[in-house]
This record gives sequence, structure tokens and C-alpha cells, in this order.
Amino acid sequence: MSGMEKQKYSVLMAVYIKDNPDYLITAVESMLNQTVLPEEYIIVVDGPVTEELRAVISKYEENGELFTVIWLKTNGGLGNALNIGLQASRNELVARMDADDISLLQRCEKELKMFEEYPKLVICGCNINEFYKTPDNVKTSRVVPQTYEEIKKFMRRRQPFNHPTVMYRKSKVLECGGYKTLKRKEDFDLFSRMLSEGCLAANVGESLYLYRTDEDNYARRKSWQNFKSAIYVYGMHLKRKGCSLIDYLIVCSAELLFMMLPRRLMKILSDNVLRKSIISQR
Repeated sequence: MSGMEKQKYSVLMAVYIKDNPDYLITAVESMLNQTVLPEEYIIVVDGPVTEELRAVISKYEENGELFTVIWLKTNGGLGNALNIGLQASRNELVARMDADDISLLQRCEKELKMFEEYPKLVICGCNINEFYKTPDNVKTSRVVPQTYEEIKKFMRRRQPFNHPTVMYRKSKVLECGGYKTLKRKEDFDLFSRMLSEGCLAANVGESLYLYRTDEDNYARRKSWQNFKSAIYVYGMHLKRKGCSLIDYLIVCSAELLFMMLPRRLMKILSDNVLRKSIISQR
């Protein structure tokens, strides 16, 4: 058995009331079909959910050896739910997964291989393909930098990880303070703190994750509360010397532009500037 196969890992997923039960099943099953299987699957139920969601989650909970289900009485937000799940994890390596996406079969195997090859690695993610409605309708791809130096440079203005694709070391995440309770960018804030503490990071240079997207993704960005949260997070990144004042001002201007643009123009800009368009379908 290889070192990679000996490395046990947990899957960490948060579920809340607006999640779709059918999408949740697809997401969970994609992780249960990995070429290297998880040793533990943690589902944190973030507050009250629909009866349909409860039924799906309860069915998985019956497999108590694999599934750890944590039912929270109130909705505390993604960061809070992930912190609680991390603390409950019985493994050092934890793979994030969202409740409406799909991990391709070799995602975790290839991320585990990176941890095997680089024992000091703390964070590892991958590229994503974004699809509309059905997984075969891939429209765009979000490509992230692969090496540690490229990641630090990229992070001066943009998120260098696709958050739901990351696998990371539980001890280091908690040592750096875990997720903060924010409306937006809680992942950027965490990774900024971790990199400022010298945590090594990398990304697999392949799209190993299918990300479900729709018009609501753009609508969620158009909120003053979310805008203020983003400006706060980038301000703290500046304070940690993760970027320059010029970088900070450019990011603030871009966030404001996205806030003010009509949703249609915002989508065009995002898909053509911040993403790589996929012309040929999968």
C-alpha cells in the first residue's frame, strides 16, 4: 500500500435550508466514489432544514461508522459551521466539499499525492469547471496558480484557491484561528492568515471539480453588506502585508464596480475576464 493510500482524510460539508436535496445526494455520492475513499464524512447541518433535506441527511447518518452529522439549532453561517466540523474531525487531512457540486473521481487521490510528495504542504486545491443546470453544460473554468510563489503573487488581488476544492491540515487551520464569521470572503481571510503564518500551499493544475452556478451567484455579490465585508477582508490582507496599497485600491475599485454594474454586464465581465471560457463542451 502506498503512502498516499495510508493517509486517512475526512470530508467536510455544510448544509443549510436552501440546499437542494437532489444536488446534495449527487455531491455526497461524488465523494463516496473517489478513487481513494474518505475515512470520515462530516456533515454540519447549519440550522433548521426542510423535511426533504432532513430525510436525505438522516439516511446517511444511519451509517455511523463513516458519517458524523452535527445538527446545529440555529444558522450561524458557513464559517461557523466549518469551524465546528473541523473541530470534530478525527483526521488531520480534511477535504472541503460543497452541498451542490461534484468532485471528479480522482480529485482526492491527486490532492493526497501532493501531500505525500510535499510533507510540509498545508493547503492544496485544484481548478474548477463551472456548469449551468447539468454537469455536461460546462461554460467557464476558474484556473488558479499552482506553486507557492505564484499563489502568493496571485493573492495580492484575487483568491488563489477554489475554496470547495481544498484539502488542508486541520491543526494548521485551527492554529491560525479558523474561519471568521463574515458575510463574504471568509475563505480569503483564512487563507490570507495562513499564508502570512508561512503555511505552504499548492494547487493541482487540473480541473477536478464541477461547480454548479446560476444567476443567483451574481445576485449574491450585489449587497452593500457583502461589499463592506470584502473591503474589510482585503484591508486586513493589506495590514498583513499580503498586498500593496495599490493592490488594495485596485481591488476596492473592482468590488465597487461589480456592485454598481447591472447583473448582465457583471456576468459578462466575470465570465470573460475573471474566468476562462470553455468553447468545446465536455
